[in-house]
Amino acid sequence: MTDATRLLVDADACPVKDEIYRVGARYGLKTVIVANSWMNIPQSPLIERVVVPEGPDVADDWIAEQVTPSDIVITSDIPLAVRCLAKQASVLRPNGEEIDERSVGMVSAMRDLMQGLRETGTVTTYNPSFGKADRSRFLSALDTLIVRLRRKAALGRTVPSSSQTIHRPFPGDVP
Repeated sequence: MTDATRLLVDADACPVKDEIYRVGARYGLKTVIVANSWMNIPQSPLIERVVVPEGPDVADDWIAEQVTPSDIVITSDIPLAVRCLAKQASVLRPNGEEIDERSVGMVSAMRDLMQGLRETGTVTTYNPSFGKADRSRFLSALDTLIVRLRRKAALGRTVPSSSQTIHRPFPGDVP
């Protein structure tokens, strides 16, 4: 496992790729764009393009196999989010909603409910339009998540292990 945070992007239908490139560059994070087809990306040593073969869930499978606990996965795909959470990675939707252990059950249930309603013809729309407020919410959530992961990593490095802890006797202790 690596300590360096990476941004793994389920890129085929991701509406916030430009924002991800900017935030990744600001924090010096490796950004991996995973898609079923070739797409144009900025020239940067921090940005890597991974083109997987066409097929259902091939990009999801690649991301789920490569993800580590220090990574942030950006996806709208709920089954992929569940797989990444199982590997203790952080997951952020393009609308700025973080999916974590507390929210994944509700998000999965809502996905299943909406899919059932669409299949019966009760609901015919799929997703609301993506706007400036969603983009802004995503940028704020990504910044917050990166800062939180960096603090957590820094705390993990500064906390002494039990073998490094100094034990001093208190007055009145019996040797």
